[in-house]
Amino acid sequence: MNSIASVTLEVADTTAADRFYTAFGLGGQVRLRASQEPTTGFRGFALSLTVSQPSVVNGFIGAALDAGATSLKPAAKSFWGYGGVVQAPDGTIWKVATSEKKDSGPAPLRFDEMVLLLGCADVTATKRFYIGRGLTVEKSFGSKYVQFQASTGGVKPALYGRRALAKELGVPADGTGSHRLVLGGDAGAFADPDGFVWEEASLTPAP
Repeated sequence: MNSIASVTLEVADTTAADRFYTAFGLGGQVRLRASQEPTTGFRGFALSLTVSQPSVVNGFIGAALDAGATSLKPAAKSFWGYGGVVQAPDGTIWKVATSEKKDSGPAPLRFDEMVLLLGCADVTATKRFYIGRGLTVEKSFGSKYVQFQASTGGVKPALYGRRALAKELGVPADGTGSHRLVLGGDAGAFADPDGFVWEEASLTPAP
């Protein structure tokens, strides 16, 4: 395994979720699956969109809010750039950010990279687990943050401490039940040390 082939969000209402993600600008970028598995509080993950400049952040955040998302962190400047966090009606948390603090000109509403942020009980142990599964580390900051490589256009997995991730997203760290997330890859079906479920999925898109 060297990448995430698919990200499937498990939602209570697939029709409503599909309508939201189309309005958000991510129609076709995420998969949806019906689920009634109980879940409360923080689900231990977020999806992050890296974009080119602040106006694109505002575009995605605005589209999400107009479609029914809840603001967790309003878009604002920080020492690292510009970004904001929203929660979709299905409960999935989305971060949209850029390293740029000023616009350089008109830009289309599209993202450059999608990163899956996984909250871990032990970042070092989970890093070792995924290296054993074939993932290659792209950047690492000790036991605080690890990001893996992905194929062109693929979703990059990244690891945070669970509480650190919750703080970054502006939510309490407590949560129980299902993650409501299924990841696809070519290494078979398994669950990682934090209970995130993987299933067999081809890295080559269907024709």
